[in-house]
Formats: sequence, C-alpha cells, structure tokens
Amino acid sequence: MKTTAVENTVRGFLDALNEEDFSEARNFLSDDVRFTGVMGSRDGGDAYIADMRKMKFKYDVKQIFENGNDVAVFYNIDMGGKVIFCAGWYVLEAGKIKTITVLFDPRPLL
Repeated sequence: MKTTAVENTVRGFLDALNEEDFSEARNFLSDDVRFTGVMGSRDGGDAYIADMRKMKFKYDVKQIFENGNDVAVFYNIDMGGKVIFCAGWYVLEAGKIKTITVLFDPRPLL
C-alpha cells in the first residue's frame, strides 16, 4: 500500500526523534501542538521538543493506520530502559502535527 503525505509526516517525525535530530522533529510540529499522554500533557512545539531532548525515547513502529488527517501508530517505545507498547494518535492540520495523544499501561514505569 502506498504511503500518503500525512503518514510520511508522522514517520518523518518519529524517525527524527529516533535519530535525536530534534530540530528536524520540531519542523513536523505546529507551533501550538498539544500532547496528551497518560503521565501528563504539553502545549507548544518548543515545550514538547524540550521534553523529548531530555527523555530521548526510541520508537519501534509496529503498524501505522491513516484516515484523512488522522494517523494511528502502534509502537514499542523505549522509555529509558523500559520498553512499553503504546498507541499514538496524531492529527495533522496544514501539513503539521497538531495533536498527539499517546495511551499505554504506565504500571511498569511506576
């Protein structure tokens, strides 16, 4: 199946994070991106990238589904030595990631 620009944006973003190219990762985010996760939320592209610089998560993508401007990603995320299976929902607007919602079982981290 052919990938779309929407899916390529999310893949490019995750690849940049994996490579710790945070400037490139920031280019995929809208200035007012909203991240919502199990352990908290962030507002703004710069705040989100500042956190990613500290955490340096690694994403092992298992499956991506795209529907219009929505992209769902199933992945294992290495969160500093603990690998957690997660589901991420990325919504794009004007070619940039506008919202990120990530769900996972946080018990291994607690």
